[in-house]
Parts: sequence; C-alpha cells; structure tokens
Amino acid sequence: MKATLLRPGMIIQHEGDLYAVFSVEHRTPGNKRGAMQTRMRNLRTGSIIDYKFRAEDSVDRAILDELDFEFLYGDGEGYHFMNLENFEQIALGHDLLGDAVEYLTPNLPVKLEFFENKPIGVELPDTVDLTVVETEPAIQKATASSVMKPAKLETGLTIQVPPFINVGDKVRVDTSEGRYVQRAQ
Repeated sequence: MKATLLRPGMIIQHEGDLYAVFSVEHRTPGNKRGAMQTRMRNLRTGSIIDYKFRAEDSVDRAILDELDFEFLYGDGEGYHFMNLENFEQIALGHDLLGDAVEYLTPNLPVKLEFFENKPIGVELPDTVDLTVVETEPAIQKATASSVMKPAKLETGLTIQVPPFINVGDKVRVDTSEGRYVQRAQ
C-alpha cells in the first residue's frame, strides 16, 4: 500500500521487522514533495523510531488476524476491549496502543490485530465523533473561515476547530491526521 495510507495503530513490515505505527503526520514542505513523518515501535525489541516515508513509497502491511472488538473503558491498568463474538475481555496498555488512545470512547467498535495469537495493535475507524470539553467562546456571526481555534476533546486530544464550535458540540475527527472534519449530529 502507499505510505499516504498509513494510520496510527497499523502494523507494517519495515526493514525485516514488524512495527506498530504510533503517529503519522503528512508533511508538505513548501514546493517539495509530500512525506509521511511516522513514529513507530518495533514489536520485537520495543524500541521507538521516527521514520519519514516519501508519499510515493510503498509500505508492506503485515498480514494479521483482525477481530472485531468494542472499546469498553480505560483505567489505571490499561484499556479494556470486548470481543464481539465470544464476549471475552482483554486489556491492552498505552505502550501497545500509542496515539490511538486519543480516539477511544466507550462502545467504539474497533478491530484488534493479532500476530501469532498476541494482540499487537488496533485499527480505528476512519473518523470518530468526540465532544468538545474546552474551547474559547464562539465568535458571533462567525462563518467557516481559515481562522481556527484550539479545542480540547473528551479524550484529552486537542485539535484546531472553526470559530463557531462551542463547548458541548460533537465534532467528527479524522483519526489518521487528528484533524477536524465537520460538526457531528
């Protein structure tokens, strides 16, 4: 697959090892070609690396078993998921999930990825709806413009939103780039 399709939580084969993608940022500096700046964890050694893929690079996605799970809750012990087929529960740590924890809300359907019967990653939906818990007050008669303001969401994630978004509004967030898509109903 193309490097531009990388998402947090994906597992890829890179330089002979399996890596869990923690974060992805699409960068297009000036008039140069785009690149995908990634932070990945080696699943064998546990080490974290930063790697820049060119937009036209191909990436080998690891062949994994994907099972449907539902996120239940997070606590001091980890993040708890329930298998939708047999209702068994599993807890995964922040070190395994990476930036994906910033999109997890109760009852969110996800796919957990298993390699040799061990959970190694999570595949999030393309977008999630999150509630704004903290932002500057709305500007009267504000229309959609290029001016954005920061908003803290229920999971702790901070994104840039248009000026008409208020505390309590639900917004749709792109999980690949961590950016505002639209106001959710």
